[in-house]
Amino acid sequence: MLAIIIGLAIGIGLPIQTSINSRLKTSVGSPFVASLISFTLGTTFLAIITLIVDKSLFFPVTIMLKQPLWLWLGGVFGVIYLTANILLFPKLGSVQTVIMPILGQIIMGLLIDDFGLFKSLVKPLTLTRILGAILVLVGVIGSVSINEIINKRHDRVLATTTVQNKTWPFRLMGILAGMFSASQTAINGHLGVVLQSTVKAAFVSFFVGIVVLIIIVATLHPQIKLLAVNGKNPWWMWIGGLIGAIFVLGNVYLVPIIGTGLAVVIVLVGLITGSLLIDQFGWFDSKKNPITFAQIISLLIMISGVIIIRVL
Repeated sequence: MLAIIIGLAIGIGLPIQTSINSRLKTSVGSPFVASLISFTLGTTFLAIITLIVDKSLFFPVTIMLKQPLWLWLGGVFGVIYLTANILLFPKLGSVQTVIMPILGQIIMGLLIDDFGLFKSLVKPLTLTRILGAILVLVGVIGSVSINEIINKRHDRVLATTTVQNKTWPFRLMGILAGMFSASQTAINGHLGVVLQSTVKAAFVSFFVGIVVLIIIVATLHPQIKLLAVNGKNPWWMWIGGLIGAIFVLGNVYLVPIIGTGLAVVIVLVGLITGSLLIDQFGWFDSKKNPITFAQIISLLIMISGVIIIRVL
């Protein structure tokens, strides 16, 4: 029961992190600066946990020299994923910012499993897993398009078609970000094996992300100005990185106890729940995007597809 509660909690926390970081981006004026602040806090937290668990942040240099270059790219992919979410949130809302990357994660996850990429175990693409992927796709399409399908009035359809045409590039960006996220997960999983510590692997991934972001920010934003929005900057806009680090640690805790497949499904339920609440009520200064019953059904179909892929 405790594992289920933790899985739901960290799942709900992830869309909250995205909305918080999006608000932070509004004040600092750059998604990269917001990502850097988030990564810095997350890395600091993970460094403390790593010191408590492993007593050291370091590992032999020979490990770095002997391993393939891609093993150290997890942090780079994490930067892409986090920064993309910050950019997508105001364009798509919380729900779509969650589900489009999930579609990308499913697609890339199937490719990683089928071809054994990043030294992952090979899991052939069976008919059952294909059925699950189709259900995910149907659920995603339904959740983003069902309102336009139901609404047959020409004037509304014409107006929403224009919006859809402008929105789809961002949705495709979300799918691509999800593919990078799935790659990061696989890479960090193998890095944990190499370093013999999943916690240290998470810290190394975050640290690489910080280095990348420092270079980007130093190049694009040598001077950073903090802007007040509506005359204030809420305290909670600084804690996104802490939530992200807790999400990583939560997964590290869950997987050995309940298995990867079930952990993914429980966290996904939390993700969807959190994103629905944020869109419905406009939490953390986000725009309200009321959810319809048909969209909830579509999301349940998507969750069913994930269950088929990850558990059955």
